[in-house]
Order: sequence, then structure tokens, then C-alpha cells
Amino acid sequence: MPEKKDINKVVLAYSGGLDTSVILKWLQVEYDCEVVTFTADLGQGEELEPARRKAERAGIKEIYIEDLREEFVRDFVFPMFRANAVYEGLYLLGTSIARPLIAKRLVEIAAETGADAISHGATGKGNDQVRFELNAYALNPDIHVIAPWREWDLNSREKLIDWAEKNQIEIPKDKRGEAPFSVDANLLHTSSEGKVLEDPAQMAPDYVYQRTVDPEMAPDEAEIVEIGFERGDAVSINGEKLSPAELLTGLNELGGKHGIGRLDLVENRFVGMKSRGVYETPGGAILLAAHRGIEQITLDRGAAHLKDELMPRYAELIYNGFWYAPEREMLQAAIDKSQEHVAGLVKVKLYKGSVNIVGRSSPNTIYSEAHVTFEEDAVYDQKDAEGFIRLNALRLKLLARRNKMIG
Repeated sequence: MPEKKDINKVVLAYSGGLDTSVILKWLQVEYDCEVVTFTADLGQGEELEPARRKAERAGIKEIYIEDLREEFVRDFVFPMFRANAVYEGLYLLGTSIARPLIAKRLVEIAAETGADAISHGATGKGNDQVRFELNAYALNPDIHVIAPWREWDLNSREKLIDWAEKNQIEIPKDKRGEAPFSVDANLLHTSSEGKVLEDPAQMAPDYVYQRTVDPEMAPDEAEIVEIGFERGDAVSINGEKLSPAELLTGLNELGGKHGIGRLDLVENRFVGMKSRGVYETPGGAILLAAHRGIEQITLDRGAAHLKDELMPRYAELIYNGFWYAPEREMLQAAIDKSQEHVAGLVKVKLYKGSVNIVGRSSPNTIYSEAHVTFEEDAVYDQKDAEGFIRLNALRLKLLARRNKMIG
């Protein structure tokens, strides 16, 4: 933790909500420093101008509000989806993948404004504090990080609100009582945790879901969607070329309408505890299925199986905050190499919470109908399989004879 006297200016990741509004004032009071606010539009679906106005009313002179949606999808989400990354078999890493971009801009703005430190609103119990700080240190080893939740004694919502009122801080009306749950959102997903969701035995209330309709209430007619790929990245929906952010936005709308991408998960946090989260990743769920669909006909078996072996490690690195670590970059290089010929069209069927591949085609296909046909062919001699089986069975037969001898 830096000495307070050494901190003259801090760049704060600022949303304008209760926590970061309190943090802004707390930094001014406790560190007697100038604060620069940074608010990122990652597609969370909220109007950001109120954050600017609140920062101005707090006396902030340098206010950064940036639309990072294209960079987020192009440089972070898409590379991750080339790997088919899923944490603990289910989670599509929607919160995790946003943190390295936010950390990157915090460090860059600190350099631009001559700030001594950066600050965030992540708690001392969660993963985000680790992600923000590991990624920041990887980009600037000398940056100071101020994490108020690890310093102050405002360890409850009631204390936070009391402190805010005593310091004339605007309190969002919905925060005057106990919040039912905490929400993080971006263009890839929504994440809901805490309060009404803390007991994993209890079903999540319907109002937790914000981006998807109840699958039971989704349209009774299925919808077929065609997604185009180039070098492992989705580039079009139903023949229309789209930018990365536009494409994910379009898939979110389709998936949300059909109730796709809901997940109720008890996961293992990096800090050691288990937590229950309810996630919605409608576009991501479609994208993952479609990407695997195009890989089925364009990736060699060896490359595909190696990717699947590497994927859990890659996903864990992102979850734990090691996006800028050399091992993640090494894995990314291997993954990107595998995607050179992953191009073509995939048809997916969307229906009441499910997404299924119903067709795939590619100019780079390895699939050979001539080889797999049940009809007569001139390219495959079925007698060759006998020697193949005999050689692969040799060690098994030797083991069986040995075991039979020793009883």
C-alpha cells in the first residue's frame, strides 16, 4: 500500500454508482489528492452521461468516458472465443475478460495525466481485485494501486450509505435500502451475485434475469440463423457483414429472444472461496456453439484435440487475471495458428433456451463425403483397417497375456 503523502493524483475506475461515488470522495478526503475518473462503455447498456455529471459535481477536472465496445469484442472477446474458453466447464468468462481492458486504460490514463496511482471498487473477497491489479502490474510494474475496500472500515452497505450522507454524496435511489443483488454487465454478459442469490439451494428469482426471456416463454417457432466465420472470428449474421461489437449485439438480441445463455453456477474463486453467480450470455452461447461447428469441418483432429486439452488452462488464466502473462500469450499464439483455415458458414437453430448446429460448410473443409459414404467408393480400402487394428491391439494383447500368466 502506497504512503498517502506520496499520492498526488489517482485514476479511478468510476461507474457513478454508490460504491465508486463514495470511493471518489474518500480518496479526496483520505489521500488529499486529485482524482481523475475513467468510465468505460463496454456495452453494459447504461447511459454514461450521468456519471460525467456526477463527477463534475464532485469537482473532477479530468473526466474520461470512452466507448470501448469494438476494442473489447475485437481484441479480447474474439481471441478468447477462438479458444472456446469455458471456466469449470460452464462459465463463458464474461466478467473476467473485461478486466484486462479496463486495467489497460487505467494504466494508460495514469501515464497521460501524470497520475501516481490507480484505484478500483473491487472488494477484498472477490476475483476482480486480483484481475485489475495483476493486469495493471503486468503493464506498469511501478504503478500504485489503491483498493479502498481493503483499507477502510465501511464494510457494510449501511455504513457506506451513512458515510455518503455525511459527506453529501448523491445516493442512487435504489441503493437507499438493501440491494437485492449485485450486477456486472458488458456486451458479452450479465453477472448477478449476492443477497437473494447467496443460498445456492434457492432458485434465483425471475427478476434476476435481465437480458433473456424465460425459455418457457420464448417463441414457439424455432429460428435458423447463419453465422459467417473468417480465421476463427464471426464476421456476419445471415449474410450481413458486421463489426465485432455489432455482431455480438445482434447475437445477444437473437439469443435473448429465445431464452439462450442462462447459467446458475457455483464457482471456485481464485481467492479460495466458492460463490454462486447467475449469468446471462445469450450471444456468447450462440457464438461458442457456432465456432465449434465450423471447427468440426476445418480443424484437423490433432489440432482440435490439442486445443481442447489447452483450453481449461487458458480459461483459468483469464479467470485468475493473467491475460498479459507470457503463458497466456504463448497459448494464444498456438490457438491463433490453429484458426488460419477456420472459415465458412454455420447454421444454428435457436429454440426455447437451446442452440443447435444444423449445418456447416467451408471452402477449407477437411470433411470428405467420398471417404465416409456407406455406398461403394474408390478412395478407401476397408481391408486396411485390419492391419491398423492389429497394430493398435498388439500392446493390449501382450498385457492381457502377461496378466493371465500371473493370475
